[in-house]
Amino acid sequence: MNDKDKERLDRRLDRLERELPKGVGRWVRRLRSPSARWVRLPVGLLLVVGGVFSILPILGLWMLPLGLLLLAQDLPFLRRPMGRALVWTERRWLRWKRRRQRANR
Repeated sequence: MNDKDKERLDRRLDRLERELPKGVGRWVRRLRSPSARWVRLPVGLLLVVGGVFSILPILGLWMLPLGLLLLAQDLPFLRRPMGRALVWTERRWLRWKRRRQRANR
């Protein structure tokens, strides 16, 4: 089951990379590479901690899901929930875009 969850998460993250601006997509791709594990884990943990302290000016709630996505690459128990969260977010985003297009007509 873990291999299936990893494949699903990888497909979602690949799609996300293509949607991001080129520079950000490259940065995400580098962090997702197997050789970047020792960078990915501390960065993911720092983003999660920064997300918890989102009341501070520089830190924000956006850091929490990003950190969890990075950690899900290496922690199997996070793969399924983060894959589902990506699906949910993508659906909400598409629904919001459709509503916005209809309102602009």
